[in-house]
Amino acid sequence: MDALTQGANALFILLGAIMVLAMHAGFAFLELGTVRKKNQVNALVKILVDFSVSTVVYFAVGYGVAYGTHFFVGAQELAKQSGYELVKFFFLLTFAAAIPAIISGGIAERAKFWPQLIATAVIVGVVYPLYEGIAWNKAFGIQAWIASATGAEFHDFAGSVVVHAMGGWLALPAVLLLGARRNRYRGDGSLSAHPPSSIPFLALGAWILCVGWFGFNVMSAQTLDKISGLVAVNSLMAMVGGTLVALALGKNDPGFVHNGPLAGLVAVCAGSDLMHPLGALVTGGIAGAIFVWMFTLTQNKWKVDDVLGVWPLHGLCGAWGGLAAGIFGQQALGGLGGVSFMAQLIGVVIGVAWALIAGGAVYGTLKATLGLRLSHEEEYVGADLSIHHITATPEREANW
Repeated sequence: MDALTQGANALFILLGAIMVLAMHAGFAFLELGTVRKKNQVNALVKILVDFSVSTVVYFAVGYGVAYGTHFFVGAQELAKQSGYELVKFFFLLTFAAAIPAIISGGIAERAKFWPQLIATAVIVGVVYPLYEGIAWNKAFGIQAWIASATGAEFHDFAGSVVVHAMGGWLALPAVLLLGARRNRYRGDGSLSAHPPSSIPFLALGAWILCVGWFGFNVMSAQTLDKISGLVAVNSLMAMVGGTLVALALGKNDPGFVHNGPLAGLVAVCAGSDLMHPLGALVTGGIAGAIFVWMFTLTQNKWKVDDVLGVWPLHGLCGAWGGLAAGIFGQQALGGLGGVSFMAQLIGVVIGVAWALIAGGAVYGTLKATLGLRLSHEEEYVGADLSIHHITATPEREANW
């Protein structure tokens, strides 16, 4: 029976890993559909290569930083318990690799290729695992301190803060250091729209992410005996809440409509195991509003050229999700309880501060040494031809 349980648990978390791996196709197509045609190939290549670099670095360094263990033992040892520890690594890797995938959307269309891969290695190897270890492995005694001060530990079931806020706030310094795309903001104060190249691809990316998210959230239980249908339905309710509010506030704009469900899902990750479905609906709806309002404000008023809006979507909605777990997780609002708003606030502040400091250090160092941005000519031609020497739809084909 133990062997059956071990096998079932290994299969359970493996299926979760595969579903979250599929989400990276969603990241790729969301970016591909949002950027201009001359940068579509670059969007696809970046996500796959970032994932590959993340895998090697997280296996060799990052997982050990977060959990104090490593895989430099014989395969006989690794195969114990049906290889559960290995597939757990695979599952948590897909979360870690989401960080560079998030950042990729913010710095699209003008970032150099190789410096970003270096940033990916540093972030997935060290920066992200340090906070992951604090939140999910009680590293440095910080969770114990939060619990003693507030009566509860910081709670982030599936990564509203650990993954999404971390990615969004790491991206912000990179976006600011890069500066806006050429001609995005003109000297006379007017804006160049730079509309999405493909709404169907953008929508496809959003749908892939939405489906995979149920692995992201539900399989965060990590063993079959801890699975909860509450997590699944809360994820669903937050998803539709974000969609409907983004539809209303975004005035039927398809970009807002398809990012609305993502905003809701980002926000519900932290408290999806605690909230009542109606609390999750409200959490998702508020996240949809945050995204529409803040995307519009950052792009049009503050002139921060965050191409996919990853700071509003992941940074702000992720931080909101961490706080929402401390609100709608309370028994008084229909939740399961055992969570403190002050604990959530402290955990969010620590995560945001660490991401800002680390992001500024990593991208500031790269800008000062290797440079972050494509040349004026390379950006004009597009990342596809400048970096990969081919476009998504070549105009000429050989006739043989």
